[in-house]
Amino acid sequence: MPSPERTIIGGTLEIPRMITGLWQLAGGHDKHVDYDEAVGAMDSLISSGLECFDMADHYGDAELIIGYHHKVSRQSKTAFTKWCPAGKGDQSFRRAEEAVDLALLRLNQKKISLLQYHAWDYTDDTYIHNIAHLNTLRKQGKIAHIGLTNTDAAHLELLLNSGFPIATNQVSCSVIDRRSVRGRLSTVCTQHDVKILAYGTLLGGFLSETWLDHPEPLDIETLNWSLRKYLRFIKAAGGWEPFQMVLRALDTVARRHHVGIAAVATRYVLDLPVVAAAIVGSRLTRAQEMYTTRNLSAFSIVLSEHDKLTISNAQESLLDIPGDCGDEYRRAPFLTASGDLSHHISDSPTSRAAEIQLAISEGARIEYSSGSKWEPLAGYCRALRSGDSIRVSGTTANSSINDLGVLGGTSARSQTLAVLDIIARALKALGGELKDVVRTRVMVRREEDCEEVSLAHGWAFGCLGVRPVNTMIVAELIGKEFLVEIEAEAELGLKGVLKV
Repeated sequence: MPSPERTIIGGTLEIPRMITGLWQLAGGHDKHVDYDEAVGAMDSLISSGLECFDMADHYGDAELIIGYHHKVSRQSKTAFTKWCPAGKGDQSFRRAEEAVDLALLRLNQKKISLLQYHAWDYTDDTYIHNIAHLNTLRKQGKIAHIGLTNTDAAHLELLLNSGFPIATNQVSCSVIDRRSVRGRLSTVCTQHDVKILAYGTLLGGFLSETWLDHPEPLDIETLNWSLRKYLRFIKAAGGWEPFQMVLRALDTVARRHHVGIAAVATRYVLDLPVVAAAIVGSRLTRAQEMYTTRNLSAFSIVLSEHDKLTISNAQESLLDIPGDCGDEYRRAPFLTASGDLSHHISDSPTSRAAEIQLAISEGARIEYSSGSKWEPLAGYCRALRSGDSIRVSGTTANSSINDLGVLGGTSARSQTLAVLDIIARALKALGGELKDVVRTRVMVRREEDCEEVSLAHGWAFGCLGVRPVNTMIVAELIGKEFLVEIEAEAELGLKGVLKV
């Protein structure tokens, strides 16, 4: 078998360019995992040069199996895991430390090579507090490197510009999901030396001879979690027939090189400039050795320009998957196994939401405070709702983390994104959303920042399909570190958008 190519992430950590993903141990594939059989499969993978494994806190017994392997096998390995908290409230260091300590206990290790963080809601600044805590734990030696997962280009850039050392971003990337290269993510990663760990490269098994010229499965409930999830990706990319056109192109290229379709699909992703490694799933069973041989064949081929043209011609029939990388976990269409977020987080109405609705029905004005010390001192609130109207005070990218100062650092674009997230949080607290905004007033410190501020403003509202009325002026802002300040007005209850 060919040896896997190798690369370095975070400046110091060497890994193979093929990582074994353990999502299939989360419960949607096999109901029971034999630990000793899993250890044998892991030893086989490690002997083949595939010593890196990727998992998460919610991947069933995955972390425990890694810890068991550490106890009974002499084979060395590298383990990546994720922390995917629901957020919403607990911003304490204690919570983050407990999560990392639990992972270390389960993994039976003293340091996590790469701890990857997933944020469910960018309007909840708990995620920024948590990444700050992970950075503290990195400095303490419990984490070697911090990564992200399913993070769009704008928020990755925001965190980097805020000073956080991000080594990787794990996102979906395949011959049908090209968001990482067709959007801004590839550019941001290149500028900041952040590597992409690509998952979904084989679409859960759809990119194989098994599905070539095969009819579309009609009952999604008969499929395992992987196939359910990636059938939704296929539908979002245009449907079964465009997918089959790409699959036939991959088959044509595979026959030229005397390998399988999966090898070509993996090689395609590995050849993308900012992709450090592709994550290939495994159930860690006795059948693993057969799959390892097939997977490693991706390192035996070089795609010619003719091969790449064959694939790109077939891709012309595809639609772009909506949004940016990771949006499938934050807004419709939810490209998950369940088609929503029910397997991940609950979003039940709160008692505060009921209280607000009662106050509205009684004609009260509702004032929302962000917790800033200046609001009671100066006699203003962050946002105010009267009836179906919400007005948001002038907002800057002020950080609630004492030693961080300003979100977005010296980047006007990132500061604008942070401001709009804060505005969205205020709107949400009063029963609204950013898409309800009908007017913004933007004040910038420097005229040369107007374009960058405009691009961030346009991206945020473009994701929602709305364009509010806007005014932009150059003004002397209070606080030299703040480059932009934004006011907003929203009207709730509007039905749709008519563009004339």
